[in-house]
Amino acid sequence: MKEASRLGPKDSLRPHTYVALIGLLASCGLRVGEALRLKVDEVRLSCSHPHLQVVQTKFRKSRLVPLHPSCAQKIAQYAAQRKHLGYDASSDAFLVSEWGGHLSYRTCHKTFSELAYRAGICKRPGTGRPGIHSLRHVFAVSRMIEWHRAGMNVRDLVPHLSVYMGHVQPAHTYWYLTATPELLSAAAEVFCQYAQGGQQ
Repeated sequence: MKEASRLGPKDSLRPHTYVALIGLLASCGLRVGEALRLKVDEVRLSCSHPHLQVVQTKFRKSRLVPLHPSCAQKIAQYAAQRKHLGYDASSDAFLVSEWGGHLSYRTCHKTFSELAYRAGICKRPGTGRPGIHSLRHVFAVSRMIEWHRAGMNVRDLVPHLSVYMGHVQPAHTYWYLTATPELLSAAAEVFCQYAQGGQQ
């Protein structure tokens, strides 16, 4: 996000747009296409519980995605900057390109790869290249780790995570939950507590 804030052109909306995009993907677990297709009236920041309305996405499903207050605050700052620079009159796309339309997936993918490279986030041996889709994966794994560490019943909570991420069934969510060292460590701690007669 720091590298995104340095994007040009100078005094344009572009750096703010990429910071907002990366923030939404990292904090909400959206699909890239869902974020790119958001319209201004689908970003509900003035509600008592700020949220996104994700409309007719994969499998023709729609859903409401609650925003954490810190995320809602940053997105509100982007919306204000978008309005200040005059984009409200030119486009209904929330994450708007310099040409006034929705950002293209191809351009976002390429820009994110360049930003990751500049930030020193490189391909490690035996892994794929870091891509913009990785943010959705990290969101899912991070949520699981937090639940494990809090001693919550992860098995019962996965269906909620599935709904939040727009999956038809929990099996689709498990695909994101690769065996990362952090997740395995958190799961092992819970198992040790269980084995020693503690609460799960």
